[in-house]
Amino acid sequence: MSPHQPNDEQQILEGKIPAILSYLSIGCIIPLLYKKDNKFVLTHGKQGLVLFVGEVAVFIVQIILGAWVLKLGMFVLGAISFMGIIAVLKGEYIQIPIVSDIAEKITL
Repeated sequence: MSPHQPNDEQQILEGKIPAILSYLSIGCIIPLLYKKDNKFVLTHGKQGLVLFVGEVAVFIVQIILGAWVLKLGMFVLGAISFMGIIAVLKGEYIQIPIVSDIAEKITL
């Protein structure tokens, strides 16, 4: 057992609720502002922020291309957010393709 494991488990337990907020659209801002010191919350918060920016982009693109873009985009982003919430409830970190790569580049 590594010496960092109990601390990591404590961060996960303390950070589950804020990490869930990370995947609820603009709710991602709350954990990023108040729980930046928690690695578990910060990881999920950054991914939630990327998903939120994606949602805004879908809204903008649907103005040009039509409502089907909004329906498809929100379905895809909603499914990804649901996967993130399930990972948080299990106490796991999740690597979402593309989203994780962008989220790792964000510095707060």
